[in-house]
Amino acid sequence: MSRIPQVAARGRLRSPSPAEIDLKRRQGSTAGVGNSSGGGGLEASLVQLIHNHQLASFRLREQTEQAKKEASEAAARISDAAVEAVNSGVQECFINEKRIELEIRGVAAAVFRYKKETDQWIAASRAINTAVKVQDYP
Repeated sequence: MSRIPQVAARGRLRSPSPAEIDLKRRQGSTAGVGNSSGGGGLEASLVQLIHNHQLASFRLREQTEQAKKEASEAAARISDAAVEAVNSGVQECFINEKRIELEIRGVAAAVFRYKKETDQWIAASRAINTAVKVQDYP
């Protein structure tokens, strides 16, 4: 009877891959297959059953990995779309903030000019009042 599980490098048992089973089957290394002893048909059936199971497991693993990959890509697309939506609002706020800051600087400069002019007018007015001032005689 052929031994299906094989010893791996670390001493643990591992099942052969579907490709290894298929290769062994083609090379005729499954002992007892076609044998007239009566037990060969059972062994061949078991080997075929294991082979089918491993192929199904392999396909299921591939489908699972593909589904994971697609889910990950979809999540990345959704995340990018959400970030883009949030960033567009943030960008608009940033632009408005810069406009407001420029407007504030302009208004502050105008206020400074008006204060200077007002101080000049007050000084001129006081000078005129002092020059025109009439003394009171008792």
